[in-house]
Amino acid sequence: MIGSYIKTSGRNVMRNKLFSAINMVGLAISMSVGLLLIAFVLDLRSYDRFNKQGARIYRITNAVTSNGVQNGKFGTTSIKTGKLIREKMTGIEEVAILRSDFSQDAKVGDNVVPIKGFWAEPSLFRIFTFPMLEGNPATALNDPYSIVLTETAARKLFGNESALGKAIRFDTLDYQVTGVMKDIPFFSHLNFEALVSFSTAEKINKDDHRFESWASMYSNYVYLLLPENADKASIQSQLDAMAREENRPDSYRDTKIQLELLPLYEIVVGEELHRPMGPTGPHMPPVVVWILGGLALVVILSACFNYSNLSMARALRRFKEVGLRKAIGAGKSQIRQQFLAEAIIISLAALLLSFLIFLVLRPQLINIAPEMQRMVKLELTPAMVVAFIVFSIAVGVMAGFMPAIFFSKVSAINALRNVSSVKVFEHVIVRRALVVIQYTVTLIFITATAVGYVQYKNILAFDLGFKTEHILNINMQDNNPEALLKELGEMPEITGLSRSLIITSVGNAWGGYMKYKDSRDSVLVLTNHVDENYLPLHEHKLAAGGNFRFRPTTADAATEVIVNQQVLTRLNIGAGDPGKAIGEEITFSSFNIHGRKMTIVGVMNDFHYGKVDNLIEPVAFMFWTPGDRAVVNAKIQSTDLPGALAKIESAWKKIDRVHPFQAKFYDEAIEEAYSEFSAMIKIMGFLSLLAISIASMGLFGMVVFTTETRLKEISIRKIMGATAGSLVFLLSRDFLLLLAVSALVALPATYVFFEKVVLTNFPYHTPVQIAELSVGLLIVLLIAILMIGSQTMKAARSNPAEVLKSE
Repeated sequence: MIGSYIKTSGRNVMRNKLFSAINMVGLAISMSVGLLLIAFVLDLRSYDRFNKQGARIYRITNAVTSNGVQNGKFGTTSIKTGKLIREKMTGIEEVAILRSDFSQDAKVGDNVVPIKGFWAEPSLFRIFTFPMLEGNPATALNDPYSIVLTETAARKLFGNESALGKAIRFDTLDYQVTGVMKDIPFFSHLNFEALVSFSTAEKINKDDHRFESWASMYSNYVYLLLPENADKASIQSQLDAMAREENRPDSYRDTKIQLELLPLYEIVVGEELHRPMGPTGPHMPPVVVWILGGLALVVILSACFNYSNLSMARALRRFKEVGLRKAIGAGKSQIRQQFLAEAIIISLAALLLSFLIFLVLRPQLINIAPEMQRMVKLELTPAMVVAFIVFSIAVGVMAGFMPAIFFSKVSAINALRNVSSVKVFEHVIVRRALVVIQYTVTLIFITATAVGYVQYKNILAFDLGFKTEHILNINMQDNNPEALLKELGEMPEITGLSRSLIITSVGNAWGGYMKYKDSRDSVLVLTNHVDENYLPLHEHKLAAGGNFRFRPTTADAATEVIVNQQVLTRLNIGAGDPGKAIGEEITFSSFNIHGRKMTIVGVMNDFHYGKVDNLIEPVAFMFWTPGDRAVVNAKIQSTDLPGALAKIESAWKKIDRVHPFQAKFYDEAIEEAYSEFSAMIKIMGFLSLLAISIASMGLFGMVVFTTETRLKEISIRKIMGATAGSLVFLLSRDFLLLLAVSALVALPATYVFFEKVVLTNFPYHTPVQIAELSVGLLIVLLIAILMIGSQTMKAARSNPAEVLKSE
């Protein structure tokens, strides 16, 4: 029976080459999107699966509330949390604490290599599957100043020699290599070059009271290994009790921390957290996967609609075949199986073409954004091959379902006695509905891409409230900026220099809480530490007051502050008059500053400290001091920009030969900050291209079939005097009417979706314009008219005598 299905399907494919090709190519194009999504999801699900005990590993996360306001959830927690869990909680097999701020230059003889990693407890090796090549994992991280290197890091430092037992100098201290482990797998949420014993961090920070405080939670991670069949509800209740006991108001705000369990396999694909694993930790919110899956499904359904439409449109040619099968004993189930088998065979054939398209598109998807390169590989695996085949069969079933049901209901007597008596046209409404749905989706894709692109360009061109043109931000990487400033100051291409702690408007944030006269009223204020040249270099406008008057050399001596107008509004300083705010005293506190009295010396106009999808918030500038992290801001005016950058890089190499030059123009940094929007627009544009290609192929097939079936009618109309224009209108009228219905649904739906859903997250967005909504409709109409017109003109040029000679 299966052999019969295959033979019959093959003959039908060869008999209808054009329609089979349209179906096959349409399915292949749409399936390539499905293959990319399958590979993407399989890669995401591969994260941390190499850990043999992965199903029992959990991380502690923090949900933070300050002054009754939710500050969000963090992937980090405090060192104190880890130690309290180990001391007081039951039902825990292992606890491991990691701290993420180890980043230093390793010196071995004359060889200097930057090394990044974690301070880690020995229990880490009992929780995670990190095979050791040299050394004992049970004792490697026991003693202070012990370090475990990855295989690659050991080779960088020691070449082909054994690293075990040798010394590495970090700053003025020697560390002993107590182990060399295999490189971390690509699909690991933990990524490091070295692990340093946690006892070393405790020794270095023994005089810092904040090191193990309950609220010091931004650099530490705590992992738990639970026993088999552990009672997670009991563990969570113990965590809740611990949080209630430890949550006490500190000196400047009422901060409450709630502890929660996060399974290891939900770290990469799970709820979005602040600091999931440092600033570059891999993470993909589940909603993004669902959205991409939904979009891929829509494109695939579009190709399936094509298959159903063309199959049912050609129904008259296959009724006798179905009638004969039923006459010799075939039941409805056999007919359904025949048409499903035919669709599956075409889908499997399309899989070969779609795989070639997949190979072409794979590098494009990986390179669509820097985050994508760090997150997925999309390499072919046995599991992926099986998933591709299963997916192809599923698509075949979807495509063949409606034709199978349609033909299985055909009456054998009617089909053999008089084909024209079969009620075909009751299914015309279904086919038209499929066309309307298909083109509605296509228009939504194209229109959404156009609107999204315009909004994205408007975001990049948005007036932030200060100037960013020609400003190069140079990361000093813990070097003293004075030597570089001296070198840059002698270059004629550099017209201005300043220093700052961070780069604003690209998603970076620093801050603390500010109080005025009412000690019970505090407001979260975003901050940056800048020097006296920063405001004029970036052309910040002052509403009152002036620049910094003093040049303090220590953080404790920095008592002047420049605030924006939002600070005055929130704390009611100067009754809204910037001039009256000058000289007023405020109290500022952060994680490393407690109750510092500061004087307002300037009030600047409001500007966008964060991204433009955030409201303008209270901001304060404090003076940059040598103890701060440094970013040098250099304004460049040169007709030879590559040459100027080369000179700046040469100056960098004079002061630091170890670390690579890290610099980026401000405008480039802003563009990169919105890379997720750019990536989404590229994906939408790609899907729009696929959707319109598939819909156009389907329309072409329908037009060809309609023209063939109405060829005699066209010939008679020509003899009666019909013009080519009237014939084009006659044959295109129904299709254009369906497109009009699609437009009436798609355009308002897209407008409402953007204005009421998407753009509500962008308080400063520009309204959606009619021109953006019309782009997709014009493209689809143009393609439809070209296809319909070309086939109609071809029919109109045919010789009526040849067509009607048999009548």
